[in-house]
Amino acid sequence: MEADNDQLYRVMYLIRRFEETVLDNFPKGVFSGTTHTYLGQEANAAGVLDHLLEGDIVVSNHRCHGHFLAYGGGAHPLFAELMGKTSGVCGGRGGSQHLHWRNFFSNGVLGGTIPLATGMAVAEKQKGSHSIVIAFLGDGTLGEGVVYESLNIASLWKAPILYVIENNRIAQTTPSEMALAGRIATRFNAFDIPVVELDTSDVLEVWRAAGAQVEAVRSAIRPHALLLHTFRFGPHSKGDDTRPAEEIIEMRRMRDPLAIHTARLEQSARCSIEQDIDHEIASALQQALTDPFPALTP
Repeated sequence: MEADNDQLYRVMYLIRRFEETVLDNFPKGVFSGTTHTYLGQEANAAGVLDHLLEGDIVVSNHRCHGHFLAYGGGAHPLFAELMGKTSGVCGGRGGSQHLHWRNFFSNGVLGGTIPLATGMAVAEKQKGSHSIVIAFLGDGTLGEGVVYESLNIASLWKAPILYVIENNRIAQTTPSEMALAGRIATRFNAFDIPVVELDTSDVLEVWRAAGAQVEAVRSAIRPHALLLHTFRFGPHSKGDDTRPAEEIIEMRRMRDPLAIHTARLEQSARCSIEQDIDHEIASALQQALTDPFPALTP
């Protein structure tokens, strides 16, 4: 199986434009609550979720927009959900962090998604569905004890689950080196869970590694892990970023996944993709703005 370079770029550009639009419009009062954008990490969602089969389950966390869009969710219902509109993914009740659509689930409780995802994988195995679960977690989640209880159960019961750790090197405003002792990979090794480790923003490298790990989970029917060292370009949520501006500029210069992948595309194809997505995002936002809020009942 060969990667579809145009499709991978389409997914990454969709995520990029969606998240930029969210940050641009939050100060205008367009959206409610808070948000945690996926800027800079687009290669992870695009490269991993391209390997899904019908029936597979995805469990995400508070930084879920990129995962949702890569899974196949629409920009319009996601915009509407952030606005609290009836046309939102969950009718406007879930907001930015709590989504459910088809076999996609996200929750903002740090670490709380991992026992849920592990239980889902065990259930799929018991049903004999041959479906697997892909669970995304960040480096900050590794401070939660329930994660290690889940890894223990997953290994003992051979749950068909791929844990995708997105280490963006900072948990809200705390650098990882101040919160995590030892190496992340060895935490999975301790539970006899094979782990592949990458430090890249290249979507093709992620795609290849994810494909191998997904296939390993399916064939061996046991947990595996994919550790992706990555960078987020935006703040933790809307504005809480304590990193020096020059550090973020350098990240964008060296590790922008869209810029890395652009060189593989025909210019005409890239321009066509960008025009299509720009139109899709603008139309989705405008539609969501005109959609109704839920009616208040006595």
